[in-house]
Amino acid sequence: MFQLKGIYLINPHWQYLNKSKEECIQLQKQALESYIENHNIYTVKLNQWQLNDYYTIPHALLYDLKQKKKDLDILLLYSEEILEDFIDTYPARWLILKSFFNEVMFCTNQKENSLEGAG
Repeated sequence: MFQLKGIYLINPHWQYLNKSKEECIQLQKQALESYIENHNIYTVKLNQWQLNDYYTIPHALLYDLKQKKKDLDILLLYSEEILEDFIDTYPARWLILKSFFNEVMFCTNQKENSLEGAG
C-alpha cells in the first residue's frame, strides 16, 4: 500500500476564542494526528534531536529541510490561520518551505475567525 511521507507543524502560540494555549495545542495535535492516521501518512523526523513528532517553529523546519534534502509528499497544518504571521512576515521563506513538499494540506478548510459575530 502506498504511504505518503509528511511532516506536521503545530503553532504553540495560536489561540482560538477563549481557549488556553494548551487547549489550542491539543486541538491542533488531535486534528492533525487523526488526519495522519485516516490518510495513512508516515511522519518523518528530519532531526535526530527533535523531541516531538511535529515541528513548532517554521524556521527550524526550513533549516532541517535544507540540511536533509528529503523527498516529502505533504506538509500538514491545522489551518492556514496558524501560519498567517509567518507567511505575511516571511513570504520568501514560506515559498521555499513549501517547495520541499509536493502538497500543503490543512486539516480545516475554512479560516476560523475568533472575531466572527463580534460587535
